[in-house]
Amino acid sequence: MTQQEKIKYLIQVLQNEMPEYAKYSIPEDAASRWELLRALFNVRPPYPASEEFLKIQDEVLTQIAKDKGITRIETLQPSRIDSRLYVWQGDITTIEVDAAVNAANNQMEGCWKIGHTCVDNNFHSFAGVQMRCECHRQMEELRKLHGPDYVQPTAVPMITPGYNLPAKNVIHIVGPIVYPFLTQEHQDQLAECYRASLQMASDNQCESIAFCCISTGVFMFPQDKACEIAVKTVRGWLDQHPDTTVKKVVFNVYKDEDLRLYDARLNKKIRI
Repeated sequence: MTQQEKIKYLIQVLQNEMPEYAKYSIPEDAASRWELLRALFNVRPPYPASEEFLKIQDEVLTQIAKDKGITRIETLQPSRIDSRLYVWQGDITTIEVDAAVNAANNQMEGCWKIGHTCVDNNFHSFAGVQMRCECHRQMEELRKLHGPDYVQPTAVPMITPGYNLPAKNVIHIVGPIVYPFLTQEHQDQLAECYRASLQMASDNQCESIAFCCISTGVFMFPQDKACEIAVKTVRGWLDQHPDTTVKKVVFNVYKDEDLRLYDARLNKKIRI
């Protein structure tokens, strides 16, 4: 099968699983066809998929990853003030690291909004349906321990394989929600997100980790303060853990303003 035939097959399987979406005709153009498949990924409940479905899905997502281009950490320039650190503007789902950090919600099963552009949605869309299933499995185990209403606390990480992502693993973590205004508790929670993620990466023998800008999107953490906390916390943790397996840390940014902030801290020797 061609790539487009594989995508058509996956759409048909998902529409059979979820007949409420069967009314949507399969587009002829490639971009719209992928968007329909992604939308179905976004709303698919975390039940098991057949081996044939996973085989075809993995082939499709592997090809998409190749088409987008894979960024290797060796091609990035280290910080001028700390060679362990990097700042990189791009799509975090394209970087090849041992662990990439996903800013998750407290349900820990991905973003269910069709076509949403949040990092959580991107991770699950390009990893494949296995990621939601694994997150669900872990949450079910936690609910057995803590009760059926359990949700993941802020700054408590969960790790899954990366599946079809270039990243070997994904660390999912819930950042603080800043409302109605920034407090010291929010700042402490954000710092703990970085420390806990680094510890989980180290516990899993990861040598490289890429952080998204945790909590600065819809969670409303001020970008400048988030950058300050991220850099200070990561450098402090690495200094305090000289025997950690983590040797390279990438601060992944999407917005130009975040790039400016991290570049100022990591490359222009401003006071930090």
